[in-house]
Amino acid sequence: MPTLRLALAQVNPTVGDLAGNAAIVRKRSRDAAEAGAHLVAFPEMMLTGYPVEDLVFRNSFVTACQAALDRLAADLADDGLGDLPVLVGYLDADGPASANAEARPSRGPRNALGVLHRGRVVARYFKHHLPNYGVFDEDRYFVPGNTLPVVRIGGVDVALTICEDLWQAGGPFAVARHARVGLVINVNGSPYELNKDDVRLPLVRRRAAEAGATVAYVNMVGGQDELVFDGDSMIVAPDGTLLTRAPRFVEHLLLHDVALPPAETLAPAGTTPVSPTPANGPEEMTIVRVHVSDTVPAPADPPAVGGISEPIVDEGEVWQALVLGLRDYVEKNRFRSVVLGLSGGIDSSVVAAIAVDALGPDRVVGVSMPSRHSSEHSRDDAAELAKRTGLDFRVEPIQPMVDSFLANLSLSGMSVENLQARVRGVLLMALSNQEGHLVLTTGNKSELAVGYSTLYGDSVGGFNPIKDVWKSMVWRLATWRNAEATRRGEIPPIPENSIRKPPSAELSPGQLDTDTLPDYSLLDAVLVGYVDGDQGREDLIAAGHDPEVVDRVLRMVDIAEYKRRQSAPGPKISIKAFGRDRRLPITNRWRERE
Repeated sequence: MPTLRLALAQVNPTVGDLAGNAAIVRKRSRDAAEAGAHLVAFPEMMLTGYPVEDLVFRNSFVTACQAALDRLAADLADDGLGDLPVLVGYLDADGPASANAEARPSRGPRNALGVLHRGRVVARYFKHHLPNYGVFDEDRYFVPGNTLPVVRIGGVDVALTICEDLWQAGGPFAVARHARVGLVINVNGSPYELNKDDVRLPLVRRRAAEAGATVAYVNMVGGQDELVFDGDSMIVAPDGTLLTRAPRFVEHLLLHDVALPPAETLAPAGTTPVSPTPANGPEEMTIVRVHVSDTVPAPADPPAVGGISEPIVDEGEVWQALVLGLRDYVEKNRFRSVVLGLSGGIDSSVVAAIAVDALGPDRVVGVSMPSRHSSEHSRDDAAELAKRTGLDFRVEPIQPMVDSFLANLSLSGMSVENLQARVRGVLLMALSNQEGHLVLTTGNKSELAVGYSTLYGDSVGGFNPIKDVWKSMVWRLATWRNAEATRRGEIPPIPENSIRKPPSAELSPGQLDTDTLPDYSLLDAVLVGYVDGDQGREDLIAAGHDPEVVDRVLRMVDIAEYKRRQSAPGPKISIKAFGRDRRLPITNRWRERE
């Protein structure tokens, strides 16, 4: 059997950076060639970054991407890499772009994969299954393809597929079985959410069985606005054996030697139509066969064995996702540093620790902004965290500014509480304007859900690292991060008192979160069902929740939509994040009632 040394390039592209992304392809292709690879595959939409969203509708962008692909093919040949087949995701089009899918029955923008060889694009595949759920709107952007390229590389027939093709039975993978391929390449822009790695491996195994072929799955890594891509590239044999799996949340060139069945000598050339068959058989697609090479040199010694990365505990993978999401948002948008309000509470402490892990302490500014209601222990906890992490720590008392407002405004009760939060927001934004920092806001998902925040106050900021993190998970993350530091022989970054003390906004005497909200253990349980699970009132009560708590929580969630619509972006880690995932109208009179 032929042995191909496969290289899966788990890399971090940037949306819109055609030249920078092409440079990544050239560098990693060179690395793959030097390691003796016979084929290198890059992620979905590698050349453009993913997702490109409404850039699809700019013909200038589409044209530039098509030209960039041709230029990349020529540059790879000039680099001496022409004999290495390089698989690159990109944006293509065979018709005008339009936001109206009904106006594009068969031609238009394409989510595409190109095979570059000897200075040319020798094969192109257009994504067949277009996801249109959750964070995906690909029916809005692309036209599906109905052709399956089968490329003969090193005497092995290789089928090309893209991301969602893997998630649907009876599509290109069934057609690949009909074509009797030995290998299916699946390139991905698969966003992270908690425990998604536990879903991917069984899914790849099902498609490998369906195709009767080895499946090489390559995914991108990095942050793009609210999405985080965690890599998790892998190769799975037809019998479901996991051959190799890349580490997550880091760039990695996964190299592995795979013995594959030789292509049939009588396999038809040119195009072959495949008619639909019942019972999840192959859909109507056309197989297009492309010849690259019949033989390849024997792989160099020693054999390439990619290894299988160890699984990560839940808190560890969430922490890495938040760190990666923040780092890439800062770096790709060219902010030099971040600033946040450091209260000594659990939320700001966790955000500060994430920021230090993502950027280093010299690029993080923490500002303590005490008022007359700020406790001494909270001030001490903020200073202690700054000492432990080494971030730039400043103290800016806000009471004189609050008093100036109160001398000119007749305010009382919650208005005074909100005034304090808004003065802090003004102070942080002033530092941002003066010194160029990105302001981080620190509200968790539980608070965002019930509107427990001050608009233009503690919610002010350009990015929120814990926007999609329930309060109960915030505590778990703090405990895990401290334990991880202890395991490494380092000083735990978060003071124990910040973890253990009852949460409070400290905007009035003796204030606690539980004065306004149910205990977070009860609150989060209801919110997970209502927000993440779309459960109604009766479903929640049937699940064992107190009807009074349910009614109280649902009312708070429903009336806070206008606040959430104005909240800063933050990394998606759950099955349903506010923003891209959960989209409800602000003007909405529907309420869950008895």
